[in-house]
Amino acid sequence: MATVLRSDYKPHSFNPIYSGGTLAVSFDKDLLVTPIGEDVVIVKLSTGEEIARIEGDGELVTSLSLTHSAQYLVVFSRSFQMSTYTLPSCTLVRKVKAHTAPVIVSATDDTSTLLASGASDGSIKVWDIEGGFTTHNLKGHRGVISALKIWGESGGSKWWLASGADDCTVRIWDLVSRKCIAVLDGHTSVIRGLDFNADASVLVSGGRDRVICVWDTKSHKLQRTIPALSSLETVGFLSPEISKKSSGLIVYSGGMDGSVRTWNIATSEEILCTIPEAENSEEEIGVSQIVYDGHNRMIVVLSDQTIVDMDLDQQQITENRRMAGHHAEIIDCTFVGEKDQRLAIAANSAVIRLLSSNGFEHNALRGHKDVVISLDRSVDGKWLASSSKDNTAIVWRMDLENNRYTISANLIGHAGSVGAVCFAKLQGRRPTDPPPFIVTGSQDLTVKVWQLDLDQGSTCKALYTRKAHDKDINAIDVAPNDKTFATASQDRSVKIWDTDSGEIIGILKGHKRGVWSVKYSKYDKVIATCSGDMTAKLWNLNDYTCLKTFEGHSNSVLRVLFITEGHQLATSGGEGLVKVWNVKSGECDVTLDAHEDKVWSLAAKEDGRVLVSGSGDSVLTIWTDVTEEKIAEDEQKRTKQVEQEQELNNYLFKKDWKNAILMAMSMDYPMKLLNLFRNVIANGQDEDSVLGLRAVDDIVSHLSSEQLASLLGYIRDWNTNARTSIVAQRLLHVILRSYKMTELAKLKGFKQLADALVPYTEKHVDRITRLQEEGSIIEYTLERMMI
Repeated sequence: MATVLRSDYKPHSFNPIYSGGTLAVSFDKDLLVTPIGEDVVIVKLSTGEEIARIEGDGELVTSLSLTHSAQYLVVFSRSFQMSTYTLPSCTLVRKVKAHTAPVIVSATDDTSTLLASGASDGSIKVWDIEGGFTTHNLKGHRGVISALKIWGESGGSKWWLASGADDCTVRIWDLVSRKCIAVLDGHTSVIRGLDFNADASVLVSGGRDRVICVWDTKSHKLQRTIPALSSLETVGFLSPEISKKSSGLIVYSGGMDGSVRTWNIATSEEILCTIPEAENSEEEIGVSQIVYDGHNRMIVVLSDQTIVDMDLDQQQITENRRMAGHHAEIIDCTFVGEKDQRLAIAANSAVIRLLSSNGFEHNALRGHKDVVISLDRSVDGKWLASSSKDNTAIVWRMDLENNRYTISANLIGHAGSVGAVCFAKLQGRRPTDPPPFIVTGSQDLTVKVWQLDLDQGSTCKALYTRKAHDKDINAIDVAPNDKTFATASQDRSVKIWDTDSGEIIGILKGHKRGVWSVKYSKYDKVIATCSGDMTAKLWNLNDYTCLKTFEGHSNSVLRVLFITEGHQLATSGGEGLVKVWNVKSGECDVTLDAHEDKVWSLAAKEDGRVLVSGSGDSVLTIWTDVTEEKIAEDEQKRTKQVEQEQELNNYLFKKDWKNAILMAMSMDYPMKLLNLFRNVIANGQDEDSVLGLRAVDDIVSHLSSEQLASLLGYIRDWNTNARTSIVAQRLLHVILRSYKMTELAKLKGFKQLADALVPYTEKHVDRITRLQEEGSIIEYTLERMMI
């Protein structure tokens, strides 16, 4: 059976959903509401599926709040506007100017009736959410408002608002008397978290001065200061149920070290602590927000836009899953697992993300101390290799069934960033063994071949080191038989090496700029390269000559892969396009467009049936081949078209004008339809019919909205020509007589159709009137001549 070349792909893109700032969660409604630049995205919390996207006003979102009932969403932007939407319809209820400065923080009460907003000019306003009016305008802080918390008794007369600012003070406002009843001075830096306990007898505050302050709200005295060990971004009380079991009020905190901690405020004792996110890494990944459901679940937001779903009780904090809000710049990606069921991505971070099939949840692989640059997988998918700017490479054992990912080997020895890594293609001696060796290339201009003998420990030694190129090494690939490997460099050359001896056996020269990627074919003795000169090339490995050059990208070609049993190449470019090429003809079979930035990463599984591309705009796109389905669909359409044409010809032969007209309309054949109407009008079987046949008049009088809109489009086109305008005008006569103007006005694009019909109709009326006048003059002249 001949190989079917892939020429049609169906895209599915995973777009960023969170770019930083305050997000909101409704646990009851399973909603996650996040800002993404100037827009707001609403996703299903359990699956990550995007439900709605609310377009912004052109300015960045500075704060947002979701009412406890999830009925209203309030969004503040840098344009000083406050926009209120009803959910789930996302209908804009009102838009007002909230403050004279950007709103930094906002908070709603538990009854979903009040909203507090704090601005950068130190002003605080309290709003009636449903009515949309201001109930309080509170002034007193001398700095940017940084934290707010509303507490009130449902149906009671006690309503308080706690506020914190970068003037290092906390104020308590009585919303009933509209006065500030306390100014609490105990912090030395900006306050970032506030919370009341259940009866508002205690207030806790946390700030970037690394302390939690516990306040008595009756005496307004500082009861206790708890050293928090980290700059804090959020604090809050845990539920009374958990506090009772721990014999004391328990608070949680999240700080810049990336850990979530719980504290007994009676003893200042730390009860639980998660592993800091930035441990063993030079990256600073902190907790920026915690949303607590009031029971045993919390959503933890990290500064790298990761969203972590956690469960907690008095004994432990358990991480359920991680969700990617934003991948940043996706540098590399590869499928892992025996069935390629997970996708590993390197996204401008020291952490490797292992994505699930929904592109939302992921596991974090931590081991590098600086940005991961390159990834590769073993042929069986059980091993992953990564290289980094920390001058090392790591070999990971991937146990997807048990969700365990462990470091098996550290490759230490390069003196510069390791920009390329590649496994041997043959399997190890035992099924549990990794590939026999791995090749790395570095910014130190050397290439190293490492023996992966894990029986000797986790630190491997290089078999040999070779000075490889004059500039950075961008890519490495090992031949299918492991006898040779290739290195691609910014020095515009690709070198072929003998694996055993480490000697150069061939050099590929022809690219005019740095070479970004190199790949061996598994089916032929050829190799593909791509370069900053906007081309990809195919080379013969027998004599190292260039066989073919693929031109079509308008920017650097960054990745190249063989797919379809070596009959096609897939490339990605700096202009944001992915192209699939016919190796034999050199022609581009299909261009795939889903990115707005450089497509740095490209991976394939099932020999190209599925492609995945990742770009600098943080968009990850899965391309699924639908070529065979498209061929079958086109064949089905052709068969159906032949059958319909035969049926139409049968109606014409029988002079069954009614069914012939309906068939021509359903087939979208305007010329055949025009000739049908001409024939009916010419025959004129029924004198009282506008179109010549009452049955045809009846058809036109009872069309569906889609059919009527389509026919009006034909009439518009026919009306532009004097030879076909008679048919158009007669049809228009029947339509205007049969349909009410209110019905016509509801048709899609009717205004544009009417605007096009009127001037030509007036032109035809003028022409006919002129002809009538000229005819009358001729008749008059002839009559006078006979006299």
